Amino acid sequence: MTIDLRSDTVTLPNAAMKEAMFNALPGDDVYGEDASVNALQQYAAELFGMEAALFCPSGTMTNQIALKLHLQPGDEVICDKLAHIYNYEGGGIALNAHASVRLIESQNGKMTVGQIAANINPDDIHYPVTRLVAIENTVNKGGGICYKVADIEPIAKLCREKGLPMHLDGARLFNALVANKEQPRQYGQPFDTISICLSKGLGAPVGSLLLGSRAHIRKALRIRKAMGGGMRQAGMLAAAGLYALQNHLERLAEDHRRAAMIARHLTACNYVAEILPVETNIVVFKLQPSTYKPAQFSEILKSKGILANPFAGGIRFVTHLNFNEQQLETLLQVLKHL
Repeated sequence: MTIDLRSDTVTLPNAAMKEAMFNALPGDDVYGEDASVNALQQYAAELFGMEAALFCPSGTMTNQIALKLHLQPGDEVICDKLAHIYNYEGGGIALNAHASVRLIESQNGKMTVGQIAANINPDDIHYPVTRLVAIENTVNKGGGICYKVADIEPIAKLCREKGLPMHLDGARLFNALVANKEQPRQYGQPFDTISICLSKGLGAPVGSLLLGSRAHIRKALRIRKAMGGGMRQAGMLAAAGLYALQNHLERLAEDHRRAAMIARHLTACNYVAEILPVETNIVVFKLQPSTYKPAQFSEILKSKGILANPFAGGIRFVTHLNFNEQQLETLLQVLKHL
């Protein structure tokens, strides 16, 4: 059996989730008549203590909707150079929001309040207007490292003082919540909009949510329509997302435990040069130049029934709900004998 550690997006619905999908009562969501979509949106908004939510096909769409609703053409968004919205969304900031980007180089993708303050443009016609601060939690390209609420509070204070909205790319936010023993409502307070994915560690097949004020979500609904994001009878997908939120949060700790075990094992492997700090379900490690190149290492793993992507000059493993204890033991044995 293949062990797939390329991403937590490869997860499959379990039997209970499939049953919830089968029992969904779909309607036309573009008319606001899909009961399952409405229930998911209401549940997610209440979970974070926010006013409203919008169900979309992907996290890229929810992020891009948020960027477009916060930014005007010629504005600037501050984000880290490792940010998903900058690196992995097809140039969407330029394509959709017609905005520029101020990139910050921070430690594994975690910006500090001082860095952000130093990159807010003065009121000068030579510069774009700084209009938004965007944070990613957890930081995918930083090896799944987490912001804590204590890290975010001073940034939120600065943004309030400067009149800047904040957007959270929370594709793996629940991993951060579980790792830090924090609550969703703690994130609903500092952020104007939040994007959360249901199709990664939570195990739903498709879907993400954008959370915000009623006014923001009303505007987001129009942007989603223009992007082709109206999914009509989406109730089966929404039912899977609701099941994931209600049943798959606490079990993320198992993914974190297995990722930590992989990292500890890799420290004893002589072909490993560096391992990024492992805080959640992502393990990123660099290889000794004298041993393997990332693409070569990935092919060797594939020949042994393990799928992993070359990533950021190294290799990335992502643990998830379809990666079990037996597969972990198999992986550790393979790594030991390479």
